[in-house]
Amino acid sequence: MGYKVVVAGATGNVGREMLNILAEREFPVDDIAALASRKSLNTEVSFGDRTLKTKDLDTFDFAGWDIALFAIGSEATKTYAPKAAKAGCVVIDNSSLYRYDPDVPLIVPEVNPDAITGYARKNIIANPNCSTAQMVVALKPLHDRATIKRVVVSTYQSVSGAGKAGIDELWDQTKSIYNPTDEKPPVKFTKQIAFNVIPHIDVFLDSGETKEEWKMVAETKKILDPKVKVTATCVRVPVFVGHSESINIETEDHLDADEARDILRESPGIMVVDKREDGGYVTPIECVGDFATFVSRIREDSTIDNGLNFWCVSDNLRKGAALNAVQIAELLGNRVLQKG
Repeated sequence: MGYKVVVAGATGNVGREMLNILAEREFPVDDIAALASRKSLNTEVSFGDRTLKTKDLDTFDFAGWDIALFAIGSEATKTYAPKAAKAGCVVIDNSSLYRYDPDVPLIVPEVNPDAITGYARKNIIANPNCSTAQMVVALKPLHDRATIKRVVVSTYQSVSGAGKAGIDELWDQTKSIYNPTDEKPPVKFTKQIAFNVIPHIDVFLDSGETKEEWKMVAETKKILDPKVKVTATCVRVPVFVGHSESINIETEDHLDADEARDILRESPGIMVVDKREDGGYVTPIECVGDFATFVSRIREDSTIDNGLNFWCVSDNLRKGAALNAVQIAELLGNRVLQKG
């Protein structure tokens, strides 16, 4: 016996990826509904070898459905997630709306699976920010071994993190570079993204950090350990899919690069590709379509007593969004609902 599953926002990049991953991982589905806004009503989307027509999110009755994967943004989630939860359907939400709510668990299954029991307080589970998700997967086994005190991270985030509009803007601007008569000024981003990098994701806060940077701090503390100090610089780069991160950690106990490499190789969700030679590391283009979080360039930081540097890459539409949501659904099914 399987589950009745809803994917809300099924025509967007993340929603389509949720449908793909549910099929790829053979999630036990008895019935599935693809929901979208009224303007996308009856749009066709793929689910394995099936084609689904989207239904109207606004009029959909969630009663009798088990799990809803939401990829519709915070404003719409504010309206529809409580309706689904009240109807008895567990919501796994990809927006930022509930991430910092103390009554809603924020989960990365490889890191804090036991937090799943907290779903019952609101019948809602939050999916973390894409940049946070891949980072904490890599941090968790190192934290368990040596206790991380401080994290310094610089991100190199792809335009797909800003949705279809971000992808289109990079594509159009790149073409326009070679056709000067077809100028494409920035609309989605604050400056030209083609052949450029932009140290600005989300809005600026009074502290001088951006909200994306604040999210990485707050979410890492909630998921991994509130005592860990985190500072982040988040940068948008002209890459279509795949977020990269340069991570520096300081630990309480000594942990050399060789042991860290061995620990990460044995850890769930991680693939270590770390050869000290040309090409002996993973770049964003190589991680697209993969489930893993890749770690490379593991080395000791000689400026502090217990420090390590490493490079972390993942498909942000997968582990950073859709895959993590499906993994939460699997965790929910295995530990709580237990129908499959």
